[in-house]
Amino acid sequence: MSSQPSDPLAAVDALLAAVEAGHLLPAPAERVRLREAAGLTQAAVAQALGVRIPSIQAWEDGRAEPKPERLRAYRRLLEGLAQRYPAPASPQSHATPPADTSHPPATATETFPAPERPGPNTPEPATPSPAPAAPPTAPNGPAVAESVVRPASSSRRPAVKTAARAATTAPADPRFPHGPLAVLDGDGSAYGVNGIVLDCPAATVVELVEWTLKESGLGAARLNRNGKDSDPLIVLTASAAVKLGLPENLEGREERRSLRLADDHPVVKQIEKAKWQLTQRGFGPWARVYRKAEGSARQCVQLAVLSWDALDTRSWPGVAYMAPAAIANVLGTYAQRVITPRGSTAVSGLELMTALRPPTRAVQENGTWVSGHNPGSLGTDQMDPAPPEAIVEHPVVVNSGWTDGFLNEEAYQWVRDPALLSDEECLLPYAVGLDLNTAFLAAAARLVVGLSAPDHFHRPVFNKKIPGSWLADLSHIDLDPRLPSPFTPDGTRPTGPAWYQTHTLAYAQELGHDVHPVEAYLRRETGAYLDPWHDRLKTAYVETLADLGVTADLTDAEFLAAMEHHKQADPAMAAVLSAIKATVKGGIGKLRERPQGRTYRDGDPWPAMQRPTWRPDIRAAVISKARVNMHRKLTNMVKLTGLYPLAVLSDCVVYPSPGASPLDFLPYDASGKPLMGGFRLGPTPGLAKLEGVQEMSWAVDLMEKGLNPARHIKGGDAVLDDGE
Repeated sequence: MSSQPSDPLAAVDALLAAVEAGHLLPAPAERVRLREAAGLTQAAVAQALGVRIPSIQAWEDGRAEPKPERLRAYRRLLEGLAQRYPAPASPQSHATPPADTSHPPATATETFPAPERPGPNTPEPATPSPAPAAPPTAPNGPAVAESVVRPASSSRRPAVKTAARAATTAPADPRFPHGPLAVLDGDGSAYGVNGIVLDCPAATVVELVEWTLKESGLGAARLNRNGKDSDPLIVLTASAAVKLGLPENLEGREERRSLRLADDHPVVKQIEKAKWQLTQRGFGPWARVYRKAEGSARQCVQLAVLSWDALDTRSWPGVAYMAPAAIANVLGTYAQRVITPRGSTAVSGLELMTALRPPTRAVQENGTWVSGHNPGSLGTDQMDPAPPEAIVEHPVVVNSGWTDGFLNEEAYQWVRDPALLSDEECLLPYAVGLDLNTAFLAAAARLVVGLSAPDHFHRPVFNKKIPGSWLADLSHIDLDPRLPSPFTPDGTRPTGPAWYQTHTLAYAQELGHDVHPVEAYLRRETGAYLDPWHDRLKTAYVETLADLGVTADLTDAEFLAAMEHHKQADPAMAAVLSAIKATVKGGIGKLRERPQGRTYRDGDPWPAMQRPTWRPDIRAAVISKARVNMHRKLTNMVKLTGLYPLAVLSDCVVYPSPGASPLDFLPYDASGKPLMGGFRLGPTPGLAKLEGVQEMSWAVDLMEKGLNPARHIKGGDAVLDDGE
C-alpha cells in the first residue's frame, strides 16, 4: 500500500513553491534531448559538474535527481541549452497523445518552462563553461558513445552503444574505432576520446596488454604511407597501477635512481614469463611492452604511469591531476593533432620526425618487394658527425684527439652594456618584453639540412646552399655594440677563427662582408627533412590557439587581450598548447642528446648517439637560423623605429617603451598596418606576443648587476629556451 501525504494541501503548496523557486528539472527525456542537441557527451557534462558519468546517466534515466549542491548548476546548464535548442514544434501538439503504459503521464510540474526571449536591453543569461571538447577524429565511421560498455563473452572487442550521434566523429580507420589511447582507472573503466568509456577486465599488466591489442579497438593509423601505425597508449592512474601490481610510487632507492622497476620486480617477471619484452629502458614512467611483429601487425603497447610523473608538469601543466576522462581528452587532442604520446614531449617530438619521414619504404628488386631507403629521410643507420659538430664526450672526438674547436650555435643570452644606454632610453617609463611564438619551429620551415655523411674540404668556396660546418674568421666584422653580434650566443664580437653553420656565414654575406672559409665539413645529399614536422606542428599550434580564442583575424589590440586570458579560457586546451610548444623545443634538443648516468666515461657510446636521429648538425642549423632571424628583426627595428633592445634571451627580447604595451613602440604605417621586417604581433610561429612588462628602472638595475631582464620580465625566473 502506498503511503499518502498527511496533508495533501501542504504537499501541493510545497510542490508549487518548488516550481516557483526553479528547483524542478525538465523530464528525463528532455534532459537527454538538450544534451544531444548541443553535441555534449555525458562525460563532458559530468566533468563540468564535478560528478561521475553514472550520475549523469541516472539523472537522464529518471532514476535519481541531483543533490542540492549540483541541482542549481545542472538546471543552469539545461536552461542555457533550452535557449539555444528549443523543442521543435509538433504538428499534432493539440491532439491527445496515445497512452503510455510504461510511464505515468507527465504532470505540469515535470514540464520545463519555456525561457523568456530577452529584450534588446536584456543580457543573455550566463551559462557554465563547457568541458573541454573531445578531440575530433576523421570522418567516415560510426559515432562512438560515452556509455560504459561491457564486452560480450563471445566477442573479442567491446560492443559500443551509440548515445551521442552529434557529439563525435569516428576514426577513418576501422581497425581503431575507439581512438588512439585510453586512461585506465582503478575500477576498470578505460576512458577514451570522444567520451567513450570501455570496461577493462585486466587484473595484471600482461592481461592489460593482451586486452589492449585484441579487444580494446585502440590505436592510430600511420602518419605516412611508408610508416607504421601508432601503438595504442594506456595511461594508468595511481589506483589502476596498484590494481595491476605496480607500486603507486617509485619508492625504492634503486627505483628512484633509475626511474624504473628493478629487474626482479614481480611485474617484470610476469612480463618475461608471458614471453613479452620491455625495451632497454625497462618498466619506467613510460614503458613499452612488445613482441616481435606478426607479419605487418605490430604487437606493442605503450604504458604511462601518472603517479610516476609520466606527464611532466612543465609540458603538461595540471593534466596529471585531472579526472581520467579529461586526461583522455587532452592526450587525445594531442594525439590527433601531433602524435600519440610515446614518452616525454621531447621523445614524442623526435618520434614525430621519424613517423613523418620513415627511414624505409617498399621497393622492388628482381620482382620481389623488399625494404629500401626512403629518399628524404635519415635512413636506418647511425651516422657519425664531423668532429666540430660533435660534443667533447663523443667517440669521434675522444678517439681522434680533436682539439680544433666545435660549433657554438646556441640561442642568444645577451644583455646590452648599461654604459651604452642613452638618457632618453633611461627616462622611458617601461621595459616591455616580446616573445616569438615557437621560434625554433619557424626556423625549421623550408630548412635544407644534410642527409648524408660529412665530407672534409680544405679552403672551399663558401656556398650558402650547402648545409655544413665552416671554419672562418669573422672577428674583423665591426657591428653596432648596441645590438648583439649575430655570430655568437652571448652577442660578443668573435675573437678569431671559429666553426659556423651555413646560415651564420650566409648572414655575414647578407650584411655585406666577405667570407673565406679555410676548412669545412659538408654534406652532398641534402633535403628539407623537417618540412612535414614543421607543417604538422604549426597547424597543431595554430588550431589549438584558435580553440583558446586566439585567431589570425584579430586586430593587434584584440590579439593582446585574447592572449592575456587564453590559458584561463580552457585549462585543458591550454595544456595541449603547452605540450605542443614543449614538443618543438624538446624534439630539437633530442637531436643532440647528451650521455646520462654517473658511471659514464668520455669516449664510450651511449644509446642516444647510436640512433639515426642523433644529428647535432641539424640542431645547429635550426638554432643558427633562429638566431639569425632574431638579429635580422633587431636590425630592422632600428631602421623602422630607432629603438635598440635592452636584452635578448633566446626568443625573448626586451625593449624600452613609452607605454606598457607593444602597441606603443612597434612600427605601423599611417593606416595602422604593421610594417614588414620588424617584430609583428600575431598567433603564428615567428610572430610575437607580449612576454611581460616592468618599470624601466627595474630593467636598468638588473642590467647593472649583470643580470638579464629578459629572464625575469614575466615576474619570475625563466628557463632558457635553447631546445635542450
